[in-house]
Amino acid sequence: MKVYLKVHIKEDIETIACCDAELLNQVFKEGNLRIEISNRFFGGKLINLEEAILILENASSFNIVGEKIIKKAVEREIIQHYKTICGIPMALKMIF
Repeated sequence: MKVYLKVHIKEDIETIACCDAELLNQVFKEGNLRIEISNRFFGGKLINLEEAILILENASSFNIVGEKIIKKAVEREIIQHYKTICGIPMALKMIF
């Protein structure tokens, strides 16, 4: 299984953006909630799911979207809770 992963660095804060490959360049809306899985933010390297999990285990901040990446993050206890928009699971982690 493949996911897109991109590292963003701003003011010495590293944020990992990761999404299931098939979700890239899609927009989901539910009520007043909206998530845009843009190439600009999420479209980094296409990598193996396990490689992405190893990176996320050490990340202090991330934004992850998609059934595959969320399921694996829960299994590995990287996250415990997540939200869904139109049935698409997503999770954020931010530590400053």
